[in-house]
Amino acid sequence: MRVSSNHAASDQSTEGDLPDPIRLFGDYLRVTGVAHTMPEPSGDRGLIGKRVGLVHGSSWVTLWANYFGRRFLPGAHLINVGNEAVQINFMEAHAAGRAVPPQANIDAFVRYAADLIELARVDAVMLTCSTMNRGYRAVQEAVRSSGVPIVQIDEPMMRRAVEIGGRVLVVATHGPTVSSTQALLRETADETGRAIEFGGATVEDAWHQLAAGDVQGHNRALAEVIHREIGRGRFDSVVLAQLSMSALLFSYPEPEQQFGIPVLSSAQCGFERLRELLTGRSAT
Repeated sequence: MRVSSNHAASDQSTEGDLPDPIRLFGDYLRVTGVAHTMPEPSGDRGLIGKRVGLVHGSSWVTLWANYFGRRFLPGAHLINVGNEAVQINFMEAHAAGRAVPPQANIDAFVRYAADLIELARVDAVMLTCSTMNRGYRAVQEAVRSSGVPIVQIDEPMMRRAVEIGGRVLVVATHGPTVSSTQALLRETADETGRAIEFGGATVEDAWHQLAAGDVQGHNRALAEVIHREIGRGRFDSVVLAQLSMSALLFSYPEPEQQFGIPVLSSAQCGFERLRELLTGRSAT
């Protein structure tokens, strides 16, 4: 396969639907970096030298985790693990009406977390997969003796929604995520002893647009549905049910100004919680 390195064609296909490789690989490596053993060269002094393990339900989410991780955890060394097999197995089990998450997926997450702790000696582990949030307790219990904290990326977001109170609009783009997200919201409310109400919307079109690489289309579809649902009934906050949906912040960096109520993302809430754990300082 011959690949072009023509910089002028940065928005054009080089072969099929592939973008310009020089720009693509350069941008990718600026976000992800490569494996190394030294501390990051710059960032928050309270984070430099810290290692964060990130467990994903699919490898494509790594880019999201690294981008937002660098934004909210500057100076931390981000170490990722995860593959598409977990997501595919979950999707097929969900479609067949079998119990989810599959036990094999939970077992995989336990192995991933244990590997990060043993091989990379991380200071904390975050599970970034919303669909797999039902596996959090099993992972936490399996590695408890290590003393390494385990964070489920959505839990801080749910706590924030419960603190705001009132009625929560839970928006998802991927059907298998919906029940896991709603269950976590209920559990969080129960644990804090506060009542919570919620309504939901699943925007499958946004998922398909994202899968095709149309991030702007994904964000427009989400914005349209959020506006629509807020117009139909009273809501006090919006919860974006998946890490991938945090791409909405690229188009609406101040979402409360756009939508009139707080729009909570796991990227911001989850990584800010990790920052608190690693530095001992509350997010400002």
